[in-house]
Formats: sequence, structure tokens, C-alpha cells
Amino acid sequence: MMQFLAKAGLAVMLTAGTLAGTVAPAAAQLNIIIGEPDRGPPQDYRRPPPGYDRPPSGYGRPSRGCNPQLAENLARDYGFRRARVVDVTPRRVIVQGWTRRGPDEMSFGNVRGCPALRRR
Repeated sequence: MMQFLAKAGLAVMLTAGTLAGTVAPAAAQLNIIIGEPDRGPPQDYRRPPPGYDRPPSGYGRPSRGCNPQLAENLARDYGFRRARVVDVTPRRVIVQGWTRRGPDEMSFGNVRGCPALRRR
């Protein structure tokens, strides 16, 4: 009988501990503000500000592809000297220049950010 009561008491304690552990995270968030109480809530950094996707007035439609100047700068970062854009197609931007091994060519994807496709 004593073992049964000990096991039942242990089961009750485990159940109470489990319930207490699940109630605390489910409680509402509490904001404690130290300093100026008249400020608004903190900015949500996960969401871009309003009007972020619109270009400034006077600039027309934003460029959706790879900027040739950016492609040249990226080629210089890869070690090209005298880098210049020689061809722009709907899919890629081709940059030619000089490396330690002589004349070389590099292709970038014609999408925002100019990802490097290949180097010949």
C-alpha cells in the first residue's frame, strides 16, 4: 500500500510539473519599458518599411536585371583587370578582362544581384 501511495504521489507531482511548464510559455508577452514611456512600440525589423519596393520619384521603372556596372565591379573583385561588359542577353551578362593568366571571360546571371555563372 505504501508503494502504491508513493507511486501515485510521484505521478501527481510529475503531472503538476508538466502542466506548470506548459502554462508559462503560453502566457501573453509582457513588455517592460525602462526610460521614455511615451515612445511607440519597437520597430518590427522583419517587415520592410512602407514604400520600400517603389523607386524614388523621377527614376522610372526599377531595373530588374543585372546592372552592367555591378557586373564589372564583381569581375574586378574576382581578380579581373580592365573588366568591361561585352554582351548582355536576357539570361546573362558577359564580362571580359585580364587576369594573371591572360585574357579571360566571366558570365553573370541577368537577375538582381548578378550571381556568377561561370568563368572560362
